[in-house]
Amino acid sequence: MLIIEGAGRWTTPTDGANDWVEHLRMPDLSVGTYCIPAGGLDDQSPHTEDEIYVVTAGQARIVTPDGATEVGPGSVIFVPAGEEHRFDEVTEDLALLVIFGPAYGSRAPAHPAPLRPRS
Repeated sequence: MLIIEGAGRWTTPTDGANDWVEHLRMPDLSVGTYCIPAGGLDDQSPHTEDEIYVVTAGQARIVTPDGATEVGPGSVIFVPAGEEHRFDEVTEDLALLVIFGPAYGSRAPAHPAPLRPRS
């Protein structure tokens, strides 16, 4: 057993940007917290893993190809792998407990190392 301290708790992002913290990573599952300040923009891209969001604080709207809906504390949202989605109209600081299955990024294709200039 493991108690995951701080998961889903609002923390003020630095520089007014969104904040992602991964708390637990196992091969088949990862858990983290995603925070978006009021008025902030969600610039995430679709993920290669299935995802569940649990809204623990704040108010916003989630937008997917199927439409948009208001979310707040207690909302639980499933987003299948590859689906476009974003939070907008963040009217109160938004804290989300995020669960990925399998672990976040584990299905992403391998990327070659970035090119570096020769010295």
